[in-house]
Amino acid sequence: MPTTTGTRGVSRRTFFRVVTVAGGGIALAVGLPPLIRRARGAGADSESGSPDLYIQIAPNNTVTITVPRSEMGQGVRTSLAMLVAEELDADWNGIEVRTAGFDPRYGSQGTGGSSSVRSTFTPLRTAGATLRAMLVAEAAEMWGVPVDECTTVGSTVLHTSGKKLKYGDVAAGAALRSVPTGVSLKPQSDWTVLGTDRSAVDLTDILHGRATYGLDVKVPGMAYAAIARTRVFGGGVKSFDPTAALAVPGVQKVVEVPAVANGIHVHAGVAVIADNTWAALEGRKALQVEWDVETRSGESSEGYRDQMQGTLALPCDETVFSVGDADATLGEAQETLSAEYEFPFLSHATMEPQNCTAHVEGDRVEIWSPTQFPDWASQAVAETLNLKVTNVTTHVTLMGGGFGRRINPDFTVEAALVSQKIQAPVKVVWTREDDLGHDFYRPCAMHRVDAALGTDGLPVAWRQRFTTPSISATNGGETPKGGWGRGETDGGANMLYRIPNRKWEYTLLDSGVPRGWWRAVHTTHNTFVVETMMDELAARAGQDPVAFRLALIDQLPADAPSQSRQFPFDPERLKGVLRLAAEKAGWGRSLPAGSGMGIACGIDHLSYAAVVIEVSVVNDRLKVERAVCAVDCGPVLNPVGARAQIEGGVTQGLSAALKERITIAGGAVEQQNFDTYHLIRMREVPPIIEAHFIETDTHPTGLGEPSVPPTPPALANAIAAATGRRYRTLPLAIRTA
Repeated sequence: MPTTTGTRGVSRRTFFRVVTVAGGGIALAVGLPPLIRRARGAGADSESGSPDLYIQIAPNNTVTITVPRSEMGQGVRTSLAMLVAEELDADWNGIEVRTAGFDPRYGSQGTGGSSSVRSTFTPLRTAGATLRAMLVAEAAEMWGVPVDECTTVGSTVLHTSGKKLKYGDVAAGAALRSVPTGVSLKPQSDWTVLGTDRSAVDLTDILHGRATYGLDVKVPGMAYAAIARTRVFGGGVKSFDPTAALAVPGVQKVVEVPAVANGIHVHAGVAVIADNTWAALEGRKALQVEWDVETRSGESSEGYRDQMQGTLALPCDETVFSVGDADATLGEAQETLSAEYEFPFLSHATMEPQNCTAHVEGDRVEIWSPTQFPDWASQAVAETLNLKVTNVTTHVTLMGGGFGRRINPDFTVEAALVSQKIQAPVKVVWTREDDLGHDFYRPCAMHRVDAALGTDGLPVAWRQRFTTPSISATNGGETPKGGWGRGETDGGANMLYRIPNRKWEYTLLDSGVPRGWWRAVHTTHNTFVVETMMDELAARAGQDPVAFRLALIDQLPADAPSQSRQFPFDPERLKGVLRLAAEKAGWGRSLPAGSGMGIACGIDHLSYAAVVIEVSVVNDRLKVERAVCAVDCGPVLNPVGARAQIEGGVTQGLSAALKERITIAGGAVEQQNFDTYHLIRMREVPPIIEAHFIETDTHPTGLGEPSVPPTPPALANAIAAATGRRYRTLPLAIRTA
């Protein structure tokens, strides 16, 4: 197996600074490059020389790592701690991990796009190695021995004579030393922490209910709020009568919450403030509100469908990407294959509904928020309340799921507005109905593909027209400005297959439904279109779907969208996961009547993945028997966490393929709880989900999202293999056993 060698030094965008800790410890301030910038800009200067992460060693030998990334169940706090612990040779049992609050000096603190490990892999390992070198140098000086006679293990410096010193014993002296440069990193063959299974650092606290999520926050003197919001997007408060709400025992006040635009999207509403959550919710039930809902009340899923179908019947507004001459080739082809695909809005449906606790005092505000982007949340609060961002203190709690929903700052800003109104700390709690009705939804979409095969049975032309209400347009304003399509094409216009004549066209669908980043976002529908159509083309050519794909995987055109200079597309890596998934699934073996296998592959957030789904269909009832996923994300840092990410992604992909759909009527979401927004049930999850990894000698990339996009098309292709029926609309119109 290839290994990753680590001899990279510190880049110009990484720096270290030593800080002495009270009581004799040492802290190393580590500057990191920015990760993801939100749509409206990162705010603070991420190259200003401010620390992004601290490593502290206390006199009692405890190593504390403060991580400026949000933990939402993906295990990022554990993975980042492992990076430091490996190079520091720290005792894993003596590691403590904390989540950093907002500080403008950190630059970007956003957690999203499967980027946390990718962005910190070298800086954090270098930080651990640097601090280790300082500790060894201090111990060697105390002993009066050469440094090369010293080694480290388990937060201890060892000398060849048998002498030992705990890190905590030399930390104070090490803090006074110069920071070395050019430290070497361990080759993968020497790893003892990385590459081994490590339980989440907060697992015990979570299992025993000690972990603090947003809903667990309690502040002295805190009130509770439930907000009645207009369900019609773009609506406002015309008038309200608080009398009945104030009559509910425990209700303190009723205040109006203004709508906030500018990419923040706080919905207009009326907040009921009470002594406890129950009283606030009961007061909200009694509240009398008259809504102004004229702006978007005429919008519906049926109307969107009609608009999208009309759009795809003609050339679209924007040509996103074109190579060769797809139109002419299709016009001259003796036979073409055409198909239309439709996808609904999707909700994030996080296990923990949105919530936030805020305390505004004069020109300062303190926030406790389960946010993925504390910098954006803090900047949005400052902007909305007309405060300096340095006057905003944001504590980041654990969160019960994110999937991109908690990137948006609306629920944080909302709590700050309520606190400002009542001049007291307040926790705003959303119900499941609030959450489903006021999400930032994965956009609906419709695609039309026209393709043609050449005399050799390989595709010679591909034209794809598609229309969605762009996420970029949500954050950039609702007026169509053009150029939105390029941001929606990932997994489509940067198709991984060699087709000499191809073209992508896009038209923005105007919609009042707020859109946002969902797990893997655009590739969830683009990959479905590409991978199911490739299966149909393989069938038309009489070729095996795996062999057909392998013959076409090639370098992307130089000007294709979503090119990465740091992580260029490698066709051999994609072929590798395709072959591995097929091999592990037993591709080509004989299956019983009514059973079938389907395969799909792709790249998401720079990681390569292929999924094989095996199904049986008996009496028109579907059973997913098995899922096999192969991934190449570079070296795997925490195998147990990596497997969990893949298994979760496959499960969520199946849920989106089989169950999930948000529909709009009268400008509002129809689904209000899990009785109408259906999720996959435990009995519908395949009993076997396998995760296999190809560990190439590359920089690690993300694992939170790559298994999601290939799963729905692999499922649809498996159903086609079992039944001969092709499904092109999600969720699939088939019942489960």
